Amino acid sequence: MLKRTLIIAILCALALLCAACERAESTPQRGRDGSAHADSTNSSDPDGRPSTYAHPVIVAQLEDRAINESSGIIASRRNPDVFWTHNDSGDGPIIYAFDRGGKSEGRWRVANAEAVDWEDIAAGPGPQSGTSYLYLGDIGDNDRERNYVTVYRFVEPAIPAGEAPSTTIREYVTEPAEAIRLKYPDGRHNAEALLVHPRTGDLYIVTKSLDTPAAVYKLKAPYSTATMNTLVRVREISLRSFIGGVITGGDISPDGRRVILCDYLGAGELALPDGFNGDFDEIWNQPIATVDISPRKQGEAVCYRLDGLAVLATSEKRPTPLIEARRR
Repeated sequence: MLKRTLIIAILCALALLCAACERAESTPQRGRDGSAHADSTNSSDPDGRPSTYAHPVIVAQLEDRAINESSGIIASRRNPDVFWTHNDSGDGPIIYAFDRGGKSEGRWRVANAEAVDWEDIAAGPGPQSGTSYLYLGDIGDNDRERNYVTVYRFVEPAIPAGEAPSTTIREYVTEPAEAIRLKYPDGRHNAEALLVHPRTGDLYIVTKSLDTPAAVYKLKAPYSTATMNTLVRVREISLRSFIGGVITGGDISPDGRRVILCDYLGAGELALPDGFNGDFDEIWNQPIATVDISPRKQGEAVCYRLDGLAVLATSEKRPTPLIEARRR
């Protein structure tokens, strides 16, 4: 644990340094007449292509002080303008709801679930047609000692209208969660990114690696909640940073055509070509466009807004910012 904490501290320090350099580079240059001239690199990715997203802004600070290690975030499908998050290891099986202004909308204890090392949250379809489900990824394995990992699936709660938000003294409780047990086909892995396709329900886990590219693993829906499921390795992937294999969060856009992944330094997006209607897994072969979602103290959570027109991120540590980068 001490080794992991030290590594994270070093990576986060580097992330802050990179963010500071990036902000300095993006400061408008003053001409002789005193007017501001934007640096042309501000709106481009490292390959010089125009960025798809505007510079990020902090739209809120999360009100609920119990959210001190926001490790995953997802836009609610059932409650307009609401997001769900959860803490990293050390908290109970609790999910937290908040609105775009950071205001708390309550806490829910996930029934029939344990929180060993919750790392990400996703939303998608499930057994009941037309019903939104939340998926909790208990997939962290820093010491590579877990024989299997677990994803909990349960019906997304509806926030009670007209009631005061729940508290630690009076928590809401979700419908009972189903445990989806998963093992890798090639040994044990640490992972922090869980994604669910919004139409097919196919489940993806992206591993986290310090010294090698990350790997994408898939479990095709429907899957068993009674027996062990074996993931299928899809391919390796890395973001455009010197810690490109350290993937800490991810999401699939609500239209099922884009993927956002983040590490401690920033984020990258993959997109299917316009008009493409083939296998979704072709997305993992697409180029990765850089998306700026700084500043974050320890960034482990990213998601799409429900309309798909922005990506949002939180950061571990308090105060917890809600960061938004809007699609151009």
